[in-house]
Amino acid sequence: MIIAEIGTSHEGSFEKAKRLIDAAADCGADAAKFQWVYADEILHPKTGFVDLPTGRIPLYGRFKQLECPKEFYKAALEYAHSKNLKFVCSPFGVKSLEQLLELNPDAVKIASPELNHFPMLRKLAQFRARQISCGENPIRVIVSSGVSKLKDIEAALEILGKENVALLHCVTAYPAPEDDYNVRLVSTLREIFGVETGISDHSLDAILVPCLAAAEGAACFEKHITLSKKTSGLDDPVALEPEQFSQMTQALRQCETALNHYGRERGRQEIINQISMQYGSERVEKVLGSGVKSLAASEEKNYGRTNRSLRYVNTCSCAHVLQESDVGVLRTEKILTPGIPPEFLERIIGKRLSHKVESGDPVLLEDFIN
Repeated sequence: MIIAEIGTSHEGSFEKAKRLIDAAADCGADAAKFQWVYADEILHPKTGFVDLPTGRIPLYGRFKQLECPKEFYKAALEYAHSKNLKFVCSPFGVKSLEQLLELNPDAVKIASPELNHFPMLRKLAQFRARQISCGENPIRVIVSSGVSKLKDIEAALEILGKENVALLHCVTAYPAPEDDYNVRLVSTLREIFGVETGISDHSLDAILVPCLAAAEGAACFEKHITLSKKTSGLDDPVALEPEQFSQMTQALRQCETALNHYGRERGRQEIINQISMQYGSERVEKVLGSGVKSLAASEEKNYGRTNRSLRYVNTCSCAHVLQESDVGVLRTEKILTPGIPPEFLERIIGKRLSHKVESGDPVLLEDFIN
């Protein structure tokens, strides 16, 4: 399954979204993927700035610009289906998840930063459990595992379950260096967790990481697509333009043919030999890596910042009894300080503050009266 990650490259324009879906279909993708954005579900207004080809802008403000109504995603789903593409979408909080599920998407994608968004994962797990209790197949869930440790993946899968779940190896860096990818993790994660695995690739090369992932048994491939790298979409600089995306899909179909023709082991070696002829065996071995799960060098500094932690979204006075509405499960991102992990959320609600806190401050255990 090849997923064309449109994300927010449509920039709120449905006409552009249609052109991106057209491109995905023309390039041979199996699915078009969107991101259901509400800025308040992702980060705090004080989170800082992002540099884009069109200039330096506040990241929160950019996400606000990308908010679209439910009707936008419904129309995108219908248009994708008219092009014989599956519709996949990433929610970023409980509100966007609930609205997405109402549309009956073909799959829900959990992006790497949301791997520890436990309130959202629990809501999705409850939905899947209701489907199973009614004798239905649970909705397909695709989980990315960038900027994570094995314990983080294990915690997420304990909530979601493993039925109809795929796990994508990912490096959360934009762009991600190919040499950081440790592609052998595709097979390692499959062996550890017993689920279908694949790759979510943020590297700039169209062939190297995806084809080596195919050699390692990846069944699902995700890569950003854009009409132009020079436009102002948040992920456009690391996305593939249609010509490159077509090159990737053609190469992956050739890998699929080799695996079907030769069988798993010989097919794997044939793919590696072909890629080694193009890129050199030393480079290929670096990209394949050790297969041991650890944070990649390019994403290590993002651990705890890109994924979720607890942050005050209201200014609260000393002795205030904390309410759930006072706290957000948010990314830290640019200039703020991470708070305590989301698993502490239920434990701090109803606690009394030992001092005044400002909106945007991280939630810390020392903020509360014992």
